[in-house]
This record gives sequence, structure tokens and C-alpha cells, in this order.
Amino acid sequence: MSSRRSSSSSSRASKPSDDEIKELVLKLQPLLPQLHHSRNAPVSASSILEETCSYIKRLHREVEDLSKRLSQLLDSAGITDVDEELIRTLLRH
Repeated sequence: MSSRRSSSSSSRASKPSDDEIKELVLKLQPLLPQLHHSRNAPVSASSILEETCSYIKRLHREVEDLSKRLSQLLDSAGITDVDEELIRTLLRH
């Protein structure tokens, strides 16, 4: 994944072409739950990109909430440091 990041960061230096943007928008539209039902209706590229950003932000909030909840459960379960490290290792994979 790190190689993907470095290649994408180098591609950020140049402005994406119109064709690249259209391709991205076409790939994103069916992935967005809010836009999935209106697939037949035309949706602007900016709407799709805005919805993508909103969706990613919602996913980040969900991950943060789940992380907090997991921390609370681990704290209340009386888990030892060894058990906690094992759980963290399992979650990373």
C-alpha cells in the first residue's frame, strides 16, 4: 500500500486530465449508497465528488466511534497487557 501512496503522491503534482476525472467519477458513482438508487438519473461530477468526501468522513467517524467503544470494552473486561497486545495484533491484520 505504501508504494501506491508514493505513486499517487507523485501523480498529484500534475493536474488530472478530464478523462481521468470522468473515469474516477464513473467508478465512484456506483459505490456511493446515496447515489446508488439514482443511477439512471444524471448526477454531476461535483455532486459525486462531494458525496464521496461526505461518505469518507462518515466512515472515519464510524471508525472513531467503534475504536472508542472497543477501548471501553477492553477497559471493562479486565484484560491483561498480554491479552491486549494480542488483540491489537489481531486487529492490525
